[in-house]
Amino acid sequence: MVAAGDHVATGRWEHFPHDADIGVRGYGATPGEACEQAALAMMAAILDPATVRLEQAIDIALEAPRLDLLLVDWLNALIYEMAERRMLFGAFHVEIDHNRLKGRALGEAVSRTRHAPAVEAKGATYTELAFVEDRPGLWRAQCVIDV
Repeated sequence: MVAAGDHVATGRWEHFPHDADIGVRGYGATPGEACEQAALAMMAAILDPATVRLEQAIDIALEAPRLDLLLVDWLNALIYEMAERRMLFGAFHVEIDHNRLKGRALGEAVSRTRHAPAVEAKGATYTELAFVEDRPGLWRAQCVIDV
């Protein structure tokens, strides 16, 4: 398992503007790392991921016909787990083999006073959806999150 902060140097995330919603973009040396970073970008739209204690692990397994659809399914699975378990996540580990994703989200129960969530993520959308290798060894995974 990869601990928070153990990401490869290419791993990073960012937000991009999109009307009333939030664009999330993750970069990584592998498709799995790009999904990890996109999940961190989504969490950073909600709160500072560094405020989340990594006390509980939630495993998620998914399958989709394409990487971009796998990204949307991954982010939506995280949104579901946050709502169902009343949790927030601060670190992720994702492995992708062909069209199968095995992921782990690390986090804790929501504390409204300590976490002070800014928005509620309602769902990952197909808007501006992309999952591409921008150059050898640099994957970009992005979509818009409905908030």
